[in-house]
Amino acid sequence: MADTTSTNQDICLAMLRDSDRDRYLACLLSPEDKRGALAALYAFNAELARIRDLVHEPLPGEVRMQYWRDLLDGNAHGSTEANPLAAALLSAIETHRLPRETFANMIDARIFDLYDDPMETRGSLEGYAGETASALIQLASLILSPEEATRSAEAAGHAGVAQAIAGLLLLMPLHRHRGQLYIPLEILAATGLDRDTFLAGADKTRISAAIEAFAGLGRDHLAKARTVPIAQTVFPAYLPAALTGSVLAGGQKAGAALFDKSVQPPQWRRQISMTLALMRRKI
Repeated sequence: MADTTSTNQDICLAMLRDSDRDRYLACLLSPEDKRGALAALYAFNAELARIRDLVHEPLPGEVRMQYWRDLLDGNAHGSTEANPLAAALLSAIETHRLPRETFANMIDARIFDLYDDPMETRGSLEGYAGETASALIQLASLILSPEEATRSAEAAGHAGVAQAIAGLLLLMPLHRHRGQLYIPLEILAATGLDRDTFLAGADKTRISAAIEAFAGLGRDHLAKARTVPIAQTVFPAYLPAALTGSVLAGGQKAGAALFDKSVQPPQWRRQISMTLALMRRKI
């Protein structure tokens, strides 16, 4: 049984290397006895995140998400042994007593990704980020040290919102191509835009103002996360969030140019940033 679990976790780590290189590196920078469970958690997150890329209509995407809901509810479709990620995820949940409700909320939040409805308010954006990126940091913290995880919950909340906004800035060209909008409508309204005028991309000045405000919101949350002490034992859960500062600053500077260029630092620089963050214990 232990060998099977280890094999499934190794498969998850290999999946993560291809689908989410930053969290793959975060696993390698984590304690060896925690890597397998973290890899299963992060690979599950990557699987949810890519569902929109795999389907052309929302309904097949909802079917894929229902598979994971049923798995968490103990109603797996067929043998979980046939799906290494499913088996590794269940093992991680049981071994580390991870709350299944948090996973269910994460799946529910990801339903938004399948549709082109705009994000209405800043509160709805923060709620989405809280149930996805923040929850992921908190779950990883529970794997690393359940005792310390609860003490850093506030940091996880703010760091997750900052990380989510940074990710949305990087994906903005793709989302615009699809007609998706994650910048809250209330931010657009404050800059004199609506959904259609933002997606049209013509009013560069106002679009830049909206993107700057969006990135600024992320920087505000990152600044708040940095004021909360994070224990060394759970710090590896925050390593991907250590990359958000440069993305948020770059997005704020780029403005409307973000539609046509990426502000993602090169891989080698991200690896150095995460390693230094671990050494300094500072995101």
